[in-house]
Amino acid sequence: MTKRKLAITELALRDGHQSLLATRMRLDDMLPICEKLDAVGFWSIEAWGGATFDTCLRYLKEGPWIRLRELKKAIPNTPLQMLLRGQNLLGYRHYADDVVKKFVDMACANGVDVFRIFDAMNDLRNVRVAIAQVKQNERHAEGAICYTISPVHTLEYFVDLGKGLEDMGCDTLAIKDMAGLLTPQATRELITSLKQVVSIPLHLHSHATAGLAEMVEWEAVHAGCDIIDTAISPLAGGTSHAPTEAMVAAFAGTEFDTGLNLDLLQEIAAYFREVRKKYARFESDFTGVDTRVQSNQIPGGMISNLAHQLKEQGALERMNEVMDEVPRVRADFGYPPLVTPTSQIVGTQAVLNVVSGKKYKVITNETKAYLKGMYGRSLGEINKDVRRLALGEEETVDVRPADLIEPELDALTREVGDKAKSVEDVLSYALFPAIALEFFEERAAGTFKPESLETPAAEAPATPAATPLAPTEFNLTIHGEDYHVSIEGTGHKSADMRPFYVKVDNVLEEVMVETLTEVVPTADGAIDARKASKGSLRPKASSDNDVTTPMPGRIVAIHAESGQQVQAGDTLLVVEAMKMENPVHAPVSGTIKAIHASVGDNVNPDECLMEIE
Repeated sequence: MTKRKLAITELALRDGHQSLLATRMRLDDMLPICEKLDAVGFWSIEAWGGATFDTCLRYLKEGPWIRLRELKKAIPNTPLQMLLRGQNLLGYRHYADDVVKKFVDMACANGVDVFRIFDAMNDLRNVRVAIAQVKQNERHAEGAICYTISPVHTLEYFVDLGKGLEDMGCDTLAIKDMAGLLTPQATRELITSLKQVVSIPLHLHSHATAGLAEMVEWEAVHAGCDIIDTAISPLAGGTSHAPTEAMVAAFAGTEFDTGLNLDLLQEIAAYFREVRKKYARFESDFTGVDTRVQSNQIPGGMISNLAHQLKEQGALERMNEVMDEVPRVRADFGYPPLVTPTSQIVGTQAVLNVVSGKKYKVITNETKAYLKGMYGRSLGEINKDVRRLALGEEETVDVRPADLIEPELDALTREVGDKAKSVEDVLSYALFPAIALEFFEERAAGTFKPESLETPAAEAPATPAATPLAPTEFNLTIHGEDYHVSIEGTGHKSADMRPFYVKVDNVLEEVMVETLTEVVPTADGAIDARKASKGSLRPKASSDNDVTTPMPGRIVAIHAESGQQVQAGDTLLVVEAMKMENPVHAPVSGTIKAIHASVGDNVNPDECLMEIE
């Protein structure tokens, strides 16, 4: 029997923890196991790209470029792989060609060997520049098809995409099943059909959300797939992937035997089993097997991050409503595959449709850009009423979106100035301007404050302390009626107003608590509660001249000051919500009378952020 060895890409350092732990694994927990990972003999180890770049800057306060260099140093023998979103790179808009080329150059220089390149719309115009630049750097270019199911996505369509990627010079072809939608039968048909028209090796990436990943990969390999993606078992399953050890064992002794050492893999698994415990606060109830993915099509990484973001905004109890709304928004948008950034655009719009109580009452700038054609060509027909609501009579575009963007690298370099200490810093600023500037300032001041791994006190079980704490579970008697009360968690609305999630006789309620005192520790460790200044409360919006945010979020930039003359439509500040940066515009022309917010504040739609007279 002729052996056709199966190759494996290990996902523990990127998609495994992105899917299950909201991308929060730190470099310090990766480096100790790298020597063993490098010794396994994987085809590649995915370690960068996707949401890791954003999370490093935003939450972990790690230099993403430093992470890449350190991992390359620790894994010298196995190719490092990254996930690159074509003309989106790792951000949420399209970038000019000069930025894309420079990013690929620097990724190569810092240690990336294999680039998996895709476009969320499967618009091949949006991956051409990135693929060509990877080839110019003599690195491995892997083109990826974003697999999805809809009335307009056919087998013939995916085969044509595969042939198109091969014609662009890709070295391998990946099927990116980001939501775990493939079934064993569909997999066999797709792999068999692709094998008939493409000659480059096929690589399968399939999430386990629907509980089918192992069967899908088994069928894929027998149909001719050459490489599969897996995650070491403590970071596998659910919205992640098939477990590495299981797939190695499944194919052992067959013509597809991987040749990988199961004993070594068990040692690696034991390490990650302990590491995962450190990230318990980022675990989610929405990352297990969920067959609803066959209808809502929400990808693994999106579910864990969406749940965490909703939790931060005090809206986690509405997760199921959002998951039901996602497919409706997707249909309105012409059935785009749900993968970053389209998953963020559709997901954010679904959240706004739910929390605002009315469909498309609030429409993000990203939604408007998508409906205009600024992310590429939609395969399905876009709802004309939704497009008209978002764009009015504004014309749509049908050219490659990046053709409309002038070279911008030099301008970005001048803009960021001496805050950037390297070309890599300029590229970080290009992708995430506000977050990168905050990172640079903290780096310069030596004041990095990484997000804590500890469960916040409001979420943790009550523990004995020197200072008595308020109980989290108690019986309450009011007017002779007895109630059992337990505090389930809390959120954050503003400095003086926060929601508590309270079960009263097992019925969950949201209770808004306005803080009227401030807690001040005294010299002996006691607690002194003092009246808080009422002036610190942000006024409610009450006039058409008041500047408000369309969605809950955090202010990342303010572009106006008191006394400044502004015109209706001018950008006054930028609010970040659901990882999207949304400009807030002046509703009328006039003079800024007062500003009631600062950079870093969490704000809500009913608050007056600025007054215009």
